[in-house]
Amino acid sequence: MDGIVLLKEDHKTVEKLFKKFEKAGEKAHVEKRKIADQVIEELTTHTWIEEKIFYPAARESAPDTKDHVLESVEEHHVVLWMLSEIKGLDPADERFDAKMSVLMENVRHHVEEEEKEWFPEVRKAMGRNRLTELGEQMSEAKKKAPGNPLAVPSADQ
Repeated sequence: MDGIVLLKEDHKTVEKLFKKFEKAGEKAHVEKRKIADQVIEELTTHTWIEEKIFYPAARESAPDTKDHVLESVEEHHVVLWMLSEIKGLDPADERFDAKMSVLMENVRHHVEEEEKEWFPEVRKAMGRNRLTELGEQMSEAKKKAPGNPLAVPSADQ
């Protein structure tokens, strides 16, 4: 699978989880906890493979996109810390839904920028063979991704 296609599939998976969360009732604490845990797992894995594999390759192939990569890493930093807070927060806490809402806004913004502005440039610079190679590497790396959001490199920066 092409690396950009793999990342877009991850984006779709997370968006479906966001929609489920938004549709869950106000008092659906058990369901919301379950959805939030899935979001934490998906986004931790996603940011891990982007930072370890995709971003370095993109910077090498499309040096003009360096600023986008740096901004994305900073966006990851914010998202990962939010994930770590949500991970330890009781879904009945009055701040739980608010934190999830801010998380969703941040991630949706990040995804829109990547998919509309950055991915087309990277696709053009890399070509099909390199993207397929990266897709295989990222798919394999997902198995080694940490479960803790704060173990992703940008969380520490």
